[in-house]
Amino acid sequence: MADDGSGGGAGAGAGAGGVQRLAELLRGQARACADLGSPLYGHLLTSAAGDVLAGGPVRDVLAGHEDDPPGAALPLRLLGAAHHLALAGDAPAYAAHLPSTGGDGDAEAAWSALRELLSTAGEDVRARLRTAPQTNEVGRSAALVGGLLTAVAQVLPALGPVVPVRLREVGCSAGLNLLLDLFRHRGGDGRTRGPADSPVELDGAWDAEPPSWPAPGAFEVVERVGGDPDVVDPTSDEGTLLLRSYVWADQPHRAERLLSALELARRVPVERRRTGAAGLLADLELREGALTVVQHSVVWQYLPDDERGAAERRLGELGAAATPTAPLARVSLEPGDGDAGAFDRGETGYPVSVTTWPGGHRRVVGTAPPHGVPVRWREVRGTASTAR
Repeated sequence: MADDGSGGGAGAGAGAGGVQRLAELLRGQARACADLGSPLYGHLLTSAAGDVLAGGPVRDVLAGHEDDPPGAALPLRLLGAAHHLALAGDAPAYAAHLPSTGGDGDAEAAWSALRELLSTAGEDVRARLRTAPQTNEVGRSAALVGGLLTAVAQVLPALGPVVPVRLREVGCSAGLNLLLDLFRHRGGDGRTRGPADSPVELDGAWDAEPPSWPAPGAFEVVERVGGDPDVVDPTSDEGTLLLRSYVWADQPHRAERLLSALELARRVPVERRRTGAAGLLADLELREGALTVVQHSVVWQYLPDDERGAAERRLGELGAAATPTAPLARVSLEPGDGDAGAFDRGETGYPVSVTTWPGGHRRVVGTAPPHGVPVRWREVRGTASTAR
């Protein structure tokens, strides 16, 4: 069993198989980072894998985590923790080589500095491995807002002409994607969604709008509620620093999106609860004359089995209570549509799924990379399988 990151030393509880598994985990994430436009993180994690096999400081820091599932994203926790120290000014030698802190971007020099940091401040990094990555990637709003528009189109006849939408987000982190209707999304076809004066603009958010989407102005978000066991306050200095630490250090476009969304978060009220998925949904009831939407993105893999099961059961109960004038929708962007094992299999094209009640009809309406942009929408013919 993996520990909580608080104890153990080099090789604690780990045989040769565990060490090899850690190395493979790091290499797999290195490939994913490189494929997703982060050559720096690709190099750092490849080098870290070699260091694990050589018995270096990376192995010491990760000792006790040999059995962590791939879906727990241990490599990203490691780099996020080190990035946090660099952004806070506590790792100047490492920061000197990170583009996010004005560094030179020299990958080999960054690796040398990171290795030294783990040698001297390993316990600080280990302590931060307990927290799941707080990516809160704003780009995922492109997938979520498209799923929302798909659901709105289905209920317009009963609730239009402007559908009141009540949003709840599982694993919301800082709740930035609860502001998705206030972002400016620009498709490859030139059409846009969202306020023209929004500080957040996602250019190339998707290829083209599906013809089934309703016209702009067809819905209004009237509630924004999110839950997360490690909920982040985006208006605080520490919350901002934490969120920045999980944006890959050589991807300035993502950092710019985050900072713009933080500006918006300071102006728009969002209710953020320190609770898991089951807790967030426990008191949720449907409302007559409004569409209730539960959304989540790249979070289902982090939920314990019992928490995931409780959330699914509650969604089923709410779905059974839904009516045409008090409908429910679930919108998700997850590896394998929420199958935690899909992450273990290395899937990188994530389905955008929409389930609506009454009826429990589930449809995959598009696919998107893990950071959300660009979404490839697909034409859906007929109805898909009924959700269980």
